[in-house]
Parts: sequence; structure tokens; C-alpha cells
Amino acid sequence: MLVEHPLQPKFDSNSRVLILGTMPSPKSREIGFYYGHPQNRFWRILAELFDEPLPSNNKERTDFVLVHRIALWDVLASCEIEGASDSSIRNAVPNDLARVLEHAPVRAIFTTGGKAKELFDRHLRESAAMDAIALPSTSAANARMRLPQLVDAYRILLDYLQD
Repeated sequence: MLVEHPLQPKFDSNSRVLILGTMPSPKSREIGFYYGHPQNRFWRILAELFDEPLPSNNKERTDFVLVHRIALWDVLASCEIEGASDSSIRNAVPNDLARVLEHAPVRAIFTTGGKAKELFDRHLRESAAMDAIALPSTSAANARMRLPQLVDAYRILLDYLQD
């Protein structure tokens, strides 16, 4: 199924890190926000990392990332994909990261999962003029990592968010 990315990037002029997934899942597209599947651990990881309550709606999620100087988007503008299966991605068309990078002082780019890193390296590394740091997938499909391990892996974000 051909999917066009329906979500706008979340960032502002204070964003210091950019976190990129591959493409919003069907559930994320349905609710209109990144990492929207209730089993995805992304928001629980960030809430633990910053010792804050779990954001419960799209406005709270937007406020959360902007307050913590995090930008969110995805590597792909469109692709053929079956459900939420990154391994099924075909005919990938990348997003233009200049839209974020020209307006935010991003110090580091992170990808959530191996496929996002692979696609970033293939399509965007040169135009971004920086490498991306791969973080583990927050999807429930990544059953080998428990929440405390994921929080530890994501702790590297803090190094780039400090003044």
C-alpha cells in the first residue's frame, strides 16, 4: 500500500535534537501523531527520561517535545508499506530535512530503529551533513528490550539537550 506521510514535523527554533522514525504506523496516522500506537514505548521512555507524567494527548505530546527541545519527524515522505512493517518498505521517497535543519539548531539526529538508520544513511546523510545515531526501536515488536533498557539507551539524548 502506498502511504504518503500525513504528519507535519514537530519542532521550533529551540529544537536541539531531531528524532526520526521511518513512517507513521497506521495507528499513528489514525490519531494524527508520532508513536501513537498504545503499545509503542516512545512516550513512556521520554516521560521516564525527563521524570515527567506521560503526555496523554497530541497537544501534551507537542508541548512535551518542544519544552525538551526535541524535534520529531520521519525519514520518509512516502513509501509502499504493509501495515507498520518496516521490513516491507519499498519505493522509499525521503523527506527534505532542510525544512527542520534550516530553522532549528539541531546538534544531533537520532533514528528509532535499524530501518530508519538504514534509510537515513541511504537517502539523507549527505544532505543533512551529519550522521545519525541509531537508537533501538520503541515498538512492542522489539520485545528483546525492556523499558528500563530502552530508557538507558535513550539517555544519550540528554547529552545533546544541555546548554
